[in-house]
Amino acid sequence: MRARLALYLDLIRWDRPAGWLLLLWPTLAALWIAAGGFPGWHLLTVFVLGTILMRSAGCCLNDVADREFDRHVKRTAQRPVTSGRIGVREALAVGTVLALLAFALVLTTRWAAVLWSFAALAVALIYPYAKRHVSMPQAVLGVAFSFGIPMAFAAVQGEVPPLAWWLLAGNLFWVLAYDTEYAMVDRDDDLKIGMKTSAITLGQADVAAVGVFYLVYLAIWSIASVKWSSDATFIIFAGLGSLQVIWHLWLIRDRSREGCFKAFRQNHWLGFTLFVGVAMSLHAR
Repeated sequence: MRARLALYLDLIRWDRPAGWLLLLWPTLAALWIAAGGFPGWHLLTVFVLGTILMRSAGCCLNDVADREFDRHVKRTAQRPVTSGRIGVREALAVGTVLALLAFALVLTTRWAAVLWSFAALAVALIYPYAKRHVSMPQAVLGVAFSFGIPMAFAAVQGEVPPLAWWLLAGNLFWVLAYDTEYAMVDRDDDLKIGMKTSAITLGQADVAAVGVFYLVYLAIWSIASVKWSSDATFIIFAGLGSLQVIWHLWLIRDRSREGCFKAFRQNHWLGFTLFVGVAMSLHAR
């Protein structure tokens, strides 16, 4: 049982929390904005646990969908499903249980959030297969990784206002930025197996495009901050975020695997910085 549990933890990337942190910070920022401050322990618990559970469930589905591709990629060849240590049905069963647990948490909130959770699930199911047909599948991932934003507003307010969609659009560009960095790590392997990624589609414009994606993300969230911030608090934190962006662009400048992967892994600090900016701006108000 201990050995099986270790495999399951490897399947859901338990030792690599950067993945769920990338989901968590924009979701919590939206939760704070929707509530006008601290949203209460109930909603905080629901969205923190729900984020971890859904990211883990997504890993199960993604590994099943990509098992034939992953065996040809250096970084993913030893994943539990790809290496055969966990069967397809078993991985899907684990993912289903995790998704149902997340859904049970959503059921304790408003019905609007419950209804939007089906749309979030649909996008999550589509993404693993978008890499076969869409030249920029990172855009699909961007929607999937940003859906916690409208769900947070639905859980707090019972509706999804235009502000939530603007924040989702901005967050989508952040996902485009960091997942392009991630795709740059595997570009050589992905070219050999025919996988479609933004790194391949953008070619030599990849570094410049990542910079533009970051800029659009910070710009949209900064402009939208007039809706919840009455001073320059959030803008100051967005400025701190821009310094991190400069560091990321320096890391990926030569497109090395190590630099691109390091830039990707450090992105959760950018999300954390903007979340703190949101929380501080609401506290100051």
